[in-house]
Amino acid sequence: MPTSSTKSEHTLYIVVISCIATIGGFLFGFDSGVINGTVGGLQSAFNSDSVGTGFNVASMLLGCAVGAFFAGRLADRFGRRSIMRVAAVLFLISAWGSGIAGSSAEFVVFRVLGGLAVGAASILAPAYISEVTPAHYRGTLATVQQIAIIFGLFMAFFSNYLIASAAGSSMNELWLGFEAWRWMFWIEMLPATIFLVALFFIPESPRYLVLHRQRDRAIDVLTKLGGKEAAVRKADEIDATLAADHHNPKLADLLDPVTGRVRRLVWVGIGLATFQQLVGINVVFYYGAVLWQSVGFTESDALLINIVSGGLSIAAVTVSLLLIDRIGRKPILLIGSIGMSIALAVVAFAFMNASTDADGSLSLQGIYGPMALIAANAYVMFFNFSWGPVMWVMLGEMFPNQIRGTGLAVSGLAQWGSNFGITMTFPIMLASIGLAGAYGFYTVCAIISIVFVIKMVHETRGIELEDMQG
Repeated sequence: MPTSSTKSEHTLYIVVISCIATIGGFLFGFDSGVINGTVGGLQSAFNSDSVGTGFNVASMLLGCAVGAFFAGRLADRFGRRSIMRVAAVLFLISAWGSGIAGSSAEFVVFRVLGGLAVGAASILAPAYISEVTPAHYRGTLATVQQIAIIFGLFMAFFSNYLIASAAGSSMNELWLGFEAWRWMFWIEMLPATIFLVALFFIPESPRYLVLHRQRDRAIDVLTKLGGKEAAVRKADEIDATLAADHHNPKLADLLDPVTGRVRRLVWVGIGLATFQQLVGINVVFYYGAVLWQSVGFTESDALLINIVSGGLSIAAVTVSLLLIDRIGRKPILLIGSIGMSIALAVVAFAFMNASTDADGSLSLQGIYGPMALIAANAYVMFFNFSWGPVMWVMLGEMFPNQIRGTGLAVSGLAQWGSNFGITMTFPIMLASIGLAGAYGFYTVCAIISIVFVIKMVHETRGIELEDMQG
């Protein structure tokens, strides 16, 4: 029988390698957030107003969609760890190239490379964690990915602030004759290098190894994760799930072998990925300062609101981390959908009562300003308690071994494609139907997500990966 100290050693090892995988999540957040402090410097350097606008933000998201899709497929062929190493190299190239770029077009190319890395990291980190973690605390460790993403965003904002303060402006020279905005990108090379080096000290996923008939290596890894006896038993279980199928994953596996239609589980994955974006969370992230200034808050107020939202986000994810393996994934999603629906409806109502000033700008008078502010932050908290972390947790664990890579590929494509669509359409909605109309649309999507969770989502808490049904 394994002793408690042996179990502790296995647990510590699992926690360490899972935390290394979540550095990809940190870089996901950092790379997404670093652009916010560099827009002025980019426009000045390239003499272009297009850099940093909606399409250039969204063009990176297209890279994310492509990266997520191909990373899932490539991870089935070459391994989870190997493709995460490729992502780390792409983070390095993107950070260096974005800072050294001499033109807008060159800059966008390097940002798209960063998008490929973000897309890959976004799906491979939770998948890897789910494949090396026992079922009884798998959700807790996978939720750390969301904390890493938010922390990455925070550190990007913080490092941008420090660098701009040191130079006096993002457009001023800082060190070695280079402008501060270039150093904002180059600072990302430090965590990217740490990620790349650390990936050489974690094992390959045992599920991948069994899938590719490397049973001895898989047992070695499983022994480190849970002991020799449990390792052999788990290897047998993994092998049994593949014996009824085949060891060569392909996109056709997403189809039901009897009906020839896309498996219901795949639609659930696509639905989870899509609804996470349709509720409008990235509008708050990408356009947060613009949004609050458009209804009368000063720039200083808007930046402070963003900082408060970041703190609330970390608190909400922490609560989710503590509860996800106790009450389950589905109840948390349902609570989040109901809470977001109410909060978004209140925000839309407040914006319906906004007045237009002489200069054409909106302002919220009386109770409507505090109402919108409180409701918007409540919305952020409900999202980061539920759909923010739980969607990634479920995508990493819900697919059977045979279709995990391809299922993640399709779901990741849907997630980042939806992100692109929401990011691109918000300015159009803002100009056509206004803030109230835009938030009304997100409210409707949140309400539909309640029905989706009730009708389509099945609980995965405590279920071993080998027992997941396709």
